[in-house]
Amino acid sequence: MSIPHIAPVPHPRDGYYATNNPYQVNGPKGFTEFKYLEETHDLFVRLDFPGIKKESVIILLEPSKKAVIVTGEAPKESKLDSSHRKYGTATGLICDCCEISNIQCFVGDGVVRLILSKQKINLRVPIFCSFGGARMPTDAPGNVFDYLFLFVIMIYFAGGHPLVVICIIDVKLPVLLFERWTDPAFTGPTIRPHPSVLEGSTSAYETKQLSNGGLYLRIDMPGVPSDGFIVAVDGNGVVTIMGRAPATMHDSSGRSYVGKVAIVPRGYDWRRIKIIAKHGVIRLTIPPY
Repeated sequence: MSIPHIAPVPHPRDGYYATNNPYQVNGPKGFTEFKYLEETHDLFVRLDFPGIKKESVIILLEPSKKAVIVTGEAPKESKLDSSHRKYGTATGLICDCCEISNIQCFVGDGVVRLILSKQKINLRVPIFCSFGGARMPTDAPGNVFDYLFLFVIMIYFAGGHPLVVICIIDVKLPVLLFERWTDPAFTGPTIRPHPSVLEGSTSAYETKQLSNGGLYLRIDMPGVPSDGFIVAVDGNGVVTIMGRAPATMHDSSGRSYVGKVAIVPRGYDWRRIKIIAKHGVIRLTIPPY
């Protein structure tokens, strides 16, 4: 008997709680989080790169010292994964008075966290300046930026809430390739592709029906430690995955994930399910009954 997959379905009225991940049920939404640290005047940045390995992360400071470029790779952890994934994004300053003076990077459970420090280089401008914008340098290594030509982040404030515009523009051809607005809601009926994926799947999950009738699942739950996942099978044979990502460093809060992902026959021994959980990703191989 084949094991059917249960696809995520948005709430009929409100849609998904977080369109960045259909399994997220609480906590901050979106693929990134920015926070200005008032005590140190540094910028804290959280980047969700599910599956990423610490040793693959590369941090580049643009020559102008205005932008930081972050890249990394999430390898195939199972032969059933469709492919590896490569990430790349940028963040930095949107003022002319400062430059980035120090970068601290922390990687774990599929999340990259940065603390960016700045120093004054122009004392004639006002004391207050802003973090948040970045430009992709045109002289960076080609293998990193073959995919992103000009990357701009701009932060506006509407009704006291930050709205972030992310644009990718082809430098050679003055054409806007990609534009994304993010707002505090980040809720809706459509799952958004991960904007920082340069190679591989941009989806928060993938499924594969196996030739023997079994089912393979890869589900992103960034921030969840390896021991923070729970897989349960109820009396009706519904397989549910749960994960808890605790607040780390300057995260605004923790995040929880819950999803019904498959149906197995009643009496199915859940211990037959092969589970791989690491780097903020859980993979299940569910054999047929």
